[in-house]
Amino acid sequence: MNEIPHEKPYHLDPEDWAAFRRLAHRALDLAIEDLESIRERPVWVETPDWVKDRLVSPIPRQGKGLEAVLEDFYQLIQPYGVGNRHPCFMGWAHGAGTAVGIVAEMLAAGLNLNCGGRNHIGVELERRLAAGLAAQFGFPASADGIFVTGTSQANFIGVLAARRAALGEPLRERGLSGAPLTAYASAEAHGCVAQALEMAGLGRNALRSIVCDSQGRIRPDLLREAIRADRKSGMTPFLIVGTAGTVNFGAFDPLDELASIAADEGLWLHVDGAFGALAIFSDALRPLLSGVERADSIGFDFHKWAHVPYDCGFILARDGDSLRETFSAPAAYLSRAKKGLASGETWACDLGPDLSRGFRALKVWMTLQSYGTESLGAAMDANCAAARHLAALVNKSDLFRLAAPAPLNIVCFTTERPEGNRALVEALHLEGAAAPSLTLIDGNPVIRCALFNHRTEIADVDIFFAKAEALARQLIAYECSG
Repeated sequence: MNEIPHEKPYHLDPEDWAAFRRLAHRALDLAIEDLESIRERPVWVETPDWVKDRLVSPIPRQGKGLEAVLEDFYQLIQPYGVGNRHPCFMGWAHGAGTAVGIVAEMLAAGLNLNCGGRNHIGVELERRLAAGLAAQFGFPASADGIFVTGTSQANFIGVLAARRAALGEPLRERGLSGAPLTAYASAEAHGCVAQALEMAGLGRNALRSIVCDSQGRIRPDLLREAIRADRKSGMTPFLIVGTAGTVNFGAFDPLDELASIAADEGLWLHVDGAFGALAIFSDALRPLLSGVERADSIGFDFHKWAHVPYDCGFILARDGDSLRETFSAPAAYLSRAKKGLASGETWACDLGPDLSRGFRALKVWMTLQSYGTESLGAAMDANCAAARHLAALVNKSDLFRLAAPAPLNIVCFTTERPEGNRALVEALHLEGAAAPSLTLIDGNPVIRCALFNHRTEIADVDIFFAKAEALARQLIAYECSG
């Protein structure tokens, strides 16, 4: 074996801190300028083949230094993002980011904290934020929670906590046994709910998809019937997943009714509030969440309607012990002490599956402290007003019609020929004019505009709609000439 050289100390810090500081300041200035000028560029630009070819070069043996790497970033990466910062990005439930978020990410990287546990400010800040969020949702002092990548992971953790509550402590030693477990969610629930059951070892067939009413909300009467039918056939119902803000058009399940059913039946109630849970910040929208305080757990994202930089989700449980009982795993290398860096009875790794965790709490804390819930709520209200305006434009148009209810900030509409919707969306993307998306309603592709961007104004909606109408007429003329 070759001897490892160690003639002199070696580190990765800059040899010239002054030169590094100049490069770092320039990088920050350019990041801010890029955000400030976002309206001056197309919503989306496809990554050219020559850029992709540059990116697949071999991993270098010798580095070329930060200055050269930054130039590559400006040329190869910065121009080709997903476009969610632009006010005419309307296709998916993406947050738009903020200038404060840029600074927060930089400061978090500078500290480079591992927030899986131990006694330091990163863990304490997360703990304090969990308590503040519990108060926002009306949860008791026994509540606890942690930051995760997003609501897909939060929903998975909710399923695991509900599974452990249903099967008890032996589950962690012996695994699944006994009567098959069944869970219940609306037909409009996000696909990650079924995936969570699959990853939990229960299989997708364990999920009962309950028909919705005309507004896209789960029907409680059919839910009760499904639970009774499963019990009668020897199944073990254990979980109801309510949705606060469905993917297709932003419906809110009747959470108070779901909580009553869960209480009557002895089931766990988890709320998938990926974007809708933070409507708690809006005085106008908060009533949609009536009953959320009775849930056993809630999953939601700060990187959607709170515009915290990706990624940043949260799982909150009304009883923190339910998470500890699900995940806490003693290990010699995680031994706790009464004092010092290893102190603290509960670490974040006792509440979820991750031991190595970044300092997500900082960007949430900086966002909430900088803007306050009132401003975040007002931005949500503005999105809903813009959606109402778009729905009104659709209703007045001779080219489009609404394809679904638009109760919140998501508008689905269609041309008279649904097969033309795909071509229209693609044309808008390729021109860089706007970025709606496609979804399926009643098996047909429809145009979906999810208005989440705090930069989107009524004028932006007018610009988008005028462009959509013009392109639709061009496509119709082309089809007729063919």
